[in-house]
Amino acid sequence: MDAFNIPITMSMSYSFTTSGGGGGGGSSSSSTGNAAVTNNNNNNNPWMDSRIWSKLPQRLIDRVIAFLPPPSFFRARAVCKRWYGLLFSSSFLELYLQISPRRHWFLFFKHKSLKSCIYRNRAAAAATAGAGGSDRANCEGYLFDPDSVSWYRLSFSLIPPGFSPVSSSGGLICWVSDDAGPKSIFLSNPLVGSLSQLPPTLRPRLFPSIGLSVTPSSIDVAVAGDDLISPYAVKNLTTESFHIDDGGFYSLWGTTSSLPRLCSLESGRMVHVQGRFYCMNYSPFSVLGYDITSNSWWKIQAPMRRFLRSPNLVESKGRLILVATVEKSKLNVPKSLRIWGLQACGTTWVEIERMPQQLYHQFSEVEGNQGFDCVGNGEFIAVMIRGSEKAVLFDTYRKTWQWMPPCPFLGGEEGSELHGFAYEPRIATPVTTLLDQLTLPFQPFNG
Repeated sequence: MDAFNIPITMSMSYSFTTSGGGGGGGSSSSSTGNAAVTNNNNNNNPWMDSRIWSKLPQRLIDRVIAFLPPPSFFRARAVCKRWYGLLFSSSFLELYLQISPRRHWFLFFKHKSLKSCIYRNRAAAAATAGAGGSDRANCEGYLFDPDSVSWYRLSFSLIPPGFSPVSSSGGLICWVSDDAGPKSIFLSNPLVGSLSQLPPTLRPRLFPSIGLSVTPSSIDVAVAGDDLISPYAVKNLTTESFHIDDGGFYSLWGTTSSLPRLCSLESGRMVHVQGRFYCMNYSPFSVLGYDITSNSWWKIQAPMRRFLRSPNLVESKGRLILVATVEKSKLNVPKSLRIWGLQACGTTWVEIERMPQQLYHQFSEVEGNQGFDCVGNGEFIAVMIRGSEKAVLFDTYRKTWQWMPPCPFLGGEEGSELHGFAYEPRIATPVTTLLDQLTLPFQPFNG
């Protein structure tokens, strides 16, 4: 691409605050000339001869830059005008989408219990916002790279007050309105500051379970349960689904289906695996599956369901994984944290791994029967203890368990805990342009 000619102001800061062992990359340098800039201190080194590097083809330089992790890419944009303009170059972004490796990271937020919002009245919320006390006005997220064991801080300043993160897919974060009623939904890419709005759901709900699936050519959203049958009562009755693709087909919450009878979706989250959504069902424990294509639900029996505590569903390498502790005094084996994988038949579970007993004793002392939440991405599964900042990371490829380093940006605040999502950082998510075809008027929200 030609040199960047006009300044463009991004709507959101895309700078990274780095902490941890692999986030460094040296200091950035700036230049208005060719991107191949050499250090004067290395002029005596023939391998750093500027006459060699200045002749490096730009197409090859672009391929190298496309392989950089996002923090390094944004630091590299300070080198020269051309590199700064790569974020707006169609040819570079096409190359990036083709060859950039997938990165299995995690995105964490300070935990916010949705149930604490049930009795919040709008007048009190408005007063809080007027006093500058809105916790959403300066929302922060914390990226964790399990490969380099590094933390990064991201700002979500464009997200209106009164919205909470509920799901993530394809580099996009799904935010839903906290207020009871038809749900308003945003999709945001925090790296480039994009924010896209979906049409509001048709049925009024309180805190439904929400699943998101984003591919390069389509967006699918499923919203299930917590139907408001009166101003003071909810019931798990229906599912609404949203679909749009680059083939011109779209369904704006027009497809609804009934949930299985007597289901209890207390988890508030869905997991997307191989084109299907899954969520935990409680009392007794089971797994509910939803096929958005056929618009149908089915039930899968959970392993050892009578002895499970804090069951969690995660996706790992295209497979549905169940993580839970097994506790029963009459069992011949000690209490443990176990991991099962759903077989290809879709009805049978096989145990994959158990947390080592020595580590489990440490884990149970910290957890103290408060429960835990899990999130999986690629070969990694993070187990986050409720009411604590501590978490354990399991590598399914290397079969290793380790305590995650504490997030340095939380500052050790008492009672703070992390609420996590699988996140694949992407500097380009062109599928959101499909939403522009809907020509939705932006509706302001007062929180």
